[in-house]
Amino acid sequence: MLTRVDRPPKVVPVRESLRTPPKLAPDTLRIIPLGGLGDVGRNMAAFEINGQILLLDCGVLFPDENQPGVDLILPGLHLIQDRLDDVVGLVLTHGHEDHIGAVPYLLRRRPQIPVLGSKLTLALVREKLREHRIRDVELRVMDDGSRTQLGAFDLEFLSVNHSIPDAMAVAMRTAAGLVLHTGDFKMDQLPLDHRLTDLRGFARIGEEGCDLFMADSTNAESPGFTTLEKDIRPAMERVFAQASKKLIVACFSSHVHRVQQVMDEAVKAGRKVVYVGRSMVRNMTIAQELGYLRVPADTLIELKELDNYRDDEVVIVSTGSQGEPLSALSRIANHEHPVITAGEGDIVLLASSLIPGNENSVYRVINGLTRNGVKVVHKGNALVHVSGHASSGELLYCYNIIQPKNVMPVHGEVRHLVANADLAVATGVPRDRAIVVEDGGVVDLAKGRARVVGKLECGYIFVDGSTVGDLGDAELDDRRILGEEGFISAIAVVNLHSGKLVSGPDITARGFVEGEGIFDDIANEVRGVLVEALEDGAEDTYQLQQLIRRRIGRWVNRVYRRRPMIIPVVVAT
Repeated sequence: MLTRVDRPPKVVPVRESLRTPPKLAPDTLRIIPLGGLGDVGRNMAAFEINGQILLLDCGVLFPDENQPGVDLILPGLHLIQDRLDDVVGLVLTHGHEDHIGAVPYLLRRRPQIPVLGSKLTLALVREKLREHRIRDVELRVMDDGSRTQLGAFDLEFLSVNHSIPDAMAVAMRTAAGLVLHTGDFKMDQLPLDHRLTDLRGFARIGEEGCDLFMADSTNAESPGFTTLEKDIRPAMERVFAQASKKLIVACFSSHVHRVQQVMDEAVKAGRKVVYVGRSMVRNMTIAQELGYLRVPADTLIELKELDNYRDDEVVIVSTGSQGEPLSALSRIANHEHPVITAGEGDIVLLASSLIPGNENSVYRVINGLTRNGVKVVHKGNALVHVSGHASSGELLYCYNIIQPKNVMPVHGEVRHLVANADLAVATGVPRDRAIVVEDGGVVDLAKGRARVVGKLECGYIFVDGSTVGDLGDAELDDRRILGEEGFISAIAVVNLHSGKLVSGPDITARGFVEGEGIFDDIANEVRGVLVEALEDGAEDTYQLQQLIRRRIGRWVNRVYRRRPMIIPVVVAT
């Protein structure tokens, strides 16, 4: 096996058009990614053998600016909707939202599915189920190194370190072979919780014979090894030392390790700690109750007590590190928070990475805070965050100790998946056994060989308020047009019996150019078109509405170079 990258030709992702896979043969393992391959989010995969299905993770993807009004995006649950009775269990690798956020939407369809995961992961899931009023779900806590049988799947759980405690890799032994899925992981050799990635377990599985290795691809393009969590301590100490007034630390609400570091520095600086944001309060309370977060006595205070302390006596731990519009930090930046303000001389520390797609939102918050006189410290100007994912050096190490027969990179955009597959090939994995597929790709494993056998439609399922799956691309297009271009409405009343225009058209607009008399010319044009059509015997209000839409559309495009939504209404008397 090679131990360095020798620049072999790149692995090319399989570009499958939609193709129904063949009937699954006996003792063949079928893997279908339902999310997370092509996007950073909504991670989920289905494994099927001999009529039994095991699900791995069930997360959400958060919408970007091109999906207005969308709350969450779910994985391809529709692909297993008719097979839920064949599901023997749901295995969760760790407690991040992109891996557990969609669990309630799955269990709402069949609550009898047993859910397996670590203690912290299941505690976070239990709280989600309570909020969704889903009861009587079987939650099985799995310890590091434990094994259990779920139907045709012999499962082993291995510890890995990540940016949340209690993360796990999962080994699946089936009649088709042995699969190792890393979940999200890295190889921090000095982790804050002293819980190492089980490289001995990885090597043992390699010695046993790993037929398919499914490894985290997020940092496959990053050279070397991921920076240790402990290495951010000096930068955090400097921030606390410089803070003479208010100090706000924003991070992911599940990043227990980061909050622990903030807690430790706050105690050394003699500051109290207050959580802001519902998810932050919920998750840190759970972590403290289970012993994953150490909180010294008389350190935590509630938000309502904040006015009892000077600014330099408190550190505020907040949600909103990704610029979410309704988060605590965004509201603070916009002067909309009911309790907390930030101004001249205050410091905000963004102790998180920038998730692709959130750049504009995050920079908007940074600019808003800076405009208010706040000093913003972030990953771009200080070592205040490290990734929770393995870089290329760690992935090469894993490929060399496991020596898998086949690899199928997971968790990342296409460029990450391809980079990960290239690393596998560089260590000696045959090129045709480094399989890169996106969501909906169908891969069969049999007799030590993995092959792509089909492609299924695995589009987004949008959660919009209380509705799930009712919102589609057409509705999103309408929302984008309304938000960017505005709309014009035109109302006319006609008498179809006499063929006369009774009144109108009355043209109004919102979110468009406004001014006295700007619609006078086009109103006269539309009036003439309607009169002419009625005189020619038009008897269909829909036809008249289309005439209005086309005439106004051409006028708007010619005069203003705009494409607003045009809503014509013709009332027949």
